[in-house]
Amino acid sequence: MPIRITGLNSGLDTDSIVQELVSAYRTKQDKYKKEQTKLSWKQDAWKEMNTKIYNFYTKSLSNMRRVGNFNKKITTVSDSTKATVTAGSGVINGTQTLKINQLATAGYLTGSKLTMSGSSDKIDANTSLSSLGVSGGTLTLEVGGERKSINVTSDMTVRDFTKVLSEQGVTANFDTTQQRFFLNSVESGTSNDFKFVVNNGDTNTFNMLNSLGLATEDNYKEAFGTTVPDADKKKYSFANKQDATNAEIELNGALFQGESNTFSINGLNITATGKTDSVMTITTSTDVDGIYNMVKDFLKEYNEVVNAMEKSYNAAAAKGYEPLTDDEKAELSDKEVEQWEQKIKDSILRRDDTLRSVLNGMSTNMSKTFEVNGKKYSLSSFGIKTAGYFSSAENESYAYHIDNDPDDSVSSANEDKLRKMIEEDPDAVASFFTQLATSVYDDLHEKMTASPTLSSAYKVYNDKQMQSEYDEYTKTIKKWEEKLKDMEDAYYKKFSAMETALAKLQSQTNSLSSLLGG
Repeated sequence: MPIRITGLNSGLDTDSIVQELVSAYRTKQDKYKKEQTKLSWKQDAWKEMNTKIYNFYTKSLSNMRRVGNFNKKITTVSDSTKATVTAGSGVINGTQTLKINQLATAGYLTGSKLTMSGSSDKIDANTSLSSLGVSGGTLTLEVGGERKSINVTSDMTVRDFTKVLSEQGVTANFDTTQQRFFLNSVESGTSNDFKFVVNNGDTNTFNMLNSLGLATEDNYKEAFGTTVPDADKKKYSFANKQDATNAEIELNGALFQGESNTFSINGLNITATGKTDSVMTITTSTDVDGIYNMVKDFLKEYNEVVNAMEKSYNAAAAKGYEPLTDDEKAELSDKEVEQWEQKIKDSILRRDDTLRSVLNGMSTNMSKTFEVNGKKYSLSSFGIKTAGYFSSAENESYAYHIDNDPDDSVSSANEDKLRKMIEEDPDAVASFFTQLATSVYDDLHEKMTASPTLSSAYKVYNDKQMQSEYDEYTKTIKKWEEKLKDMEDAYYKKFSAMETALAKLQSQTNSLSSLLGG
């Protein structure tokens, strides 16, 4: 803004006069700024409300449409220390028998305790294999039926050796406390087992395994063609090899085997944890609490959304309140400005037609009846209803309450129809609520369909239209700013001309006075 020095000759407060002359234009500009500010607040309010609606639409409401989510079962086993059992899809209610004959195990090889050749030092990861008496050679490791050659050199360290073994499909570790190698198969089951193979008569390979503490009695038999005689049992300290096993269970008398301890059979997920001497029982029943809580959570989220919409729609009017100009804000404290603006923001969606349409659509679909097996049901059939206009709390007339819900003071004393229906006919409950949720979902989906000029996808309000209006305000305000500036410049130009004329007149007067001897 240019610096103007005015009124030097006329003595007039030119700035005040000019601002008064253009006040009508400034008022018009402020009017558009205030309308744009209110529109911005309305955009923010709708963004927040749409987020609540969209979250309900994509999560709780969407989940309720799927009948599979109602297929909740509770399965118990008579001895939970021997097996854990959960119900999967398609499992039927009833009692079944289970016996665990054998667990699936991994193959384990516990090496014999080692000592360093000619030294009392302890062996660690950096110890060379030559210090263990290994001169080198080739070991054959069979993993899962596949034989793999391992090249062993005397300058390899213990760490190098365990790394090579691990690369061939077994887990290998050297315990420095116990001074032993420990090997195990990566997975349980006989097809994942492992062993070192020694060809008939290959005593060199046997001796290398023996130096590493990994030779077994089977390796001795392979190398020497005979079982270990009593004399050699004292000479050698053999590693202990525990072969891998498959799991074996009996479900309802039928035999099942597997490489892991987990079985999926006819909807049951069984994990064996211990052998049994006798038959156990598995009992499967409808998870009444699980279904009840799912419905309860759905209604809770629905209530939160419609209560928020109803509160915004019924908000108190903010008559006489308009966004403040910078000059108006300067006359108030920050707290007063905040309270003033909050009053407007709270009422920004009051009596909003779009809000009413969404709210009415949701409540209408929630009050529908649906047919299940030739019989018509509504929410009231399950003891779920609104409190009514005169009984409900403020802005909660659309909210639903479940009879006998201990968390709901409105209906906690009534009969528990919902739980009873879940216990007696869970399929009817599932069918009704999936139809209900689908009806509400489809209505919201239609309202969230994108429009080329009015709204974006998954928006129930006309966000595109609002943004277009906001942009138009920006253009209009800019035009009024230019118009105001032009008007101010024109007035200042006129006052400047007047000041120049007065200056000339003053100069002439002074000259004339001087000539007259004044």
